[in-house]
Amino acid sequence: MAVKKAQMMPTFIYEGIDRKGAKLKGELPARNMALAKVTLRKQGITIKTIRQKKKNILEGLMKKKVSTLDITIFTRQLATMMKAGVPLVQSFEIVAEGLENPAMREVVLGIKGEVEGGNTFAGALRKYPQHFDNLFCSLVESGEQSGALETMLDRVAIYKEKSELLKQKIKKAMKYPATVIVVAVIVTIILMVKVVPVFEELFTSFGADLPAFTKMVVNMSQWTQKYWFVLIIVVGFAIAAFLEAKKRSKKFRDLLDKAALKAPIFGDLVYKAIIARYSRTLATTFAAGVPLIDALESTAGATNNVVYEEAVMKIREDVATGQQLQFAMRVTDKFPSMAVQMVAIGEESGALDAMLDKVATHYENEVDNAVDGLTSMMEPLIMAVLGILVGGLVVAMYLPIFQMGSVV
Repeated sequence: MAVKKAQMMPTFIYEGIDRKGAKLKGELPARNMALAKVTLRKQGITIKTIRQKKKNILEGLMKKKVSTLDITIFTRQLATMMKAGVPLVQSFEIVAEGLENPAMREVVLGIKGEVEGGNTFAGALRKYPQHFDNLFCSLVESGEQSGALETMLDRVAIYKEKSELLKQKIKKAMKYPATVIVVAVIVTIILMVKVVPVFEELFTSFGADLPAFTKMVVNMSQWTQKYWFVLIIVVGFAIAAFLEAKKRSKKFRDLLDKAALKAPIFGDLVYKAIIARYSRTLATTFAAGVPLIDALESTAGATNNVVYEEAVMKIREDVATGQQLQFAMRVTDKFPSMAVQMVAIGEESGALDAMLDKVATHYENEVDNAVDGLTSMMEPLIMAVLGILVGGLVVAMYLPIFQMGSVV
């Protein structure tokens, strides 16, 4: 319900006069007309006209969505403003003016309106759960309660930046081979539909029997020309079914998470990324003063993998019964020896957050190196696949010509 309210917060267009008598106009997101008027009066604006902005359906469809990168930039900018001594509400205004994404600007102004209306910053963030998860809100709430909001925002900003950088590295590793494979498929289809039929006409005029390989390619070309729409429907249906199953079925998502860890090429990369996320999240929450049991609960969801989510929740249960974190991690048999030993040192020295931070940095660097190595390894492999696809078609088309040349 909270998500729906946050998404449907209306915007009001107003005209008025400020304290100095200057005329001004603008837009203000608010839950209702009354709250919009109260907010404007608090800002010293005498309202002349105010009306709700009509929603443009086309604009809504074309509006750019709020991404995790937008949230990361917002957090860093707000942390910088707060550290410079700028009041919170004014910081919202400054940050909102510099945002390029209208959807993100609307979110920031909505948070500003909530804070001006008497809500806490964490409470305002919780109005937008689709953009600010429970971990983000809990850290901000901890900063507000301890009176160190600017310090906490800086920690949250660092956490979001590290997480976003890690995510970009994973995407980089996946995007390159995926792009090349898509291009290879498109090129193959073009050759099948446009080039092979030309050779087919040429071969028909010869009246000779075609080699088996050439016949197979010609038959594939004929099928593609005749049933290309069926191919598109099947591929589209398969993609839609995959996305829908991933969205609706927890069992299917769990299966994908387990398969990702066992994948022959990307499995090690996924594993290191999970360890980095686990360490970074736990270090940030524990350093913020969040009790270890609560920190582990937040960290479980941040792993983004059901295998490690279950493992972390088991660790939480063990820690709640009095076990040490390093022992609970070792029992799960899901964490590398180096990470367990660093946690043990951190627990003994009373510097657990610092040790976890070192573990996170180490595995983030490991992910970076793995991505570079994977990219270097994939390049020749992809070129070989392209060579087989395109080269195979070329050989199939010229094979009859070569045979005719040998007969002559």
